[in-house]
Amino acid sequence: EAEAYGAVVMEPEGNGIPAITEHMLGEVSELNTLAPFPREAGRLPMVLAVAQRLRDALPEADVRVPVAGPFSVAINLVGFDSLLIAAFMEPEMTRAALMHLAVGQAGFCRMVREAGLGIAFFESAATPPLLSPEMFRGVALPPLHWLLQQASEIMGVPVPCIMGGDTMPILDDLLSTGTRYVICPAPGETDQAAFMATMRAHPEVTVRINMAPEITARGDWPAVQAEVDRIAGVVQGRPNTCLGTGALPFETSPLTVARIGEYAAEL
Repeated sequence: EAEAYGAVVMEPEGNGIPAITEHMLGEVSELNTLAPFPREAGRLPMVLAVAQRLRDALPEADVRVPVAGPFSVAINLVGFDSLLIAAFMEPEMTRAALMHLAVGQAGFCRMVREAGLGIAFFESAATPPLLSPEMFRGVALPPLHWLLQQASEIMGVPVPCIMGGDTMPILDDLLSTGTRYVICPAPGETDQAAFMATMRAHPEVTVRINMAPEITARGDWPAVQAEVDRIAGVVQGRPNTCLGTGALPFETSPLTVARIGEYAAEL
């Protein structure tokens, strides 16, 4: 989405990930001047076309288009330092700027719906400890809440809200958006036992509980099996729970992923 607004994605050397290394805006207040990005801007049409191909080729799969939350889009446009300082020094202005971006993201949601696809929201840039729970509630949550409500109306169903990091301190805030799908981040990011204990009061919400991605990527089966066993113990038979990971490195073996699925099904 940031590229669609005009930001430039640079191709790195070697095996680096393409990224926006120079932010197109110098001040957070400039976000309010952005016009909605054109429907044909950047790679958005390509993303939708690929998602449609996946949907047609894999009718048994739930294919969803990732849509970034306003805080995550803003970071790519102005940089995290500028956004964090503004959120602390000028929370009302920052919240208004994020709301402006949220309106644009609602338009992207309509594009996804018109393409006959589903949506998954990602807003991990706003997660603690990058943003304090208090700042999240006061600055990032109101635009995110509005956008998730809009997306749910557009899609006709509640949409997932995906956030990594230490989300346990803001879990109740995430649930207040009406989402029916959250992730329990990997060990080391949040307290998985406390997270799942809280979610027992919300059996209608699907939880994806994440394995440690480095274990999955290495492919050492005894370690992988032990990680799945550990998560099964944390889950303790809770309904509406699935097993997953964060983003996996390209070199992760598909055979390992398939074997995890088979083993989890046995459990």
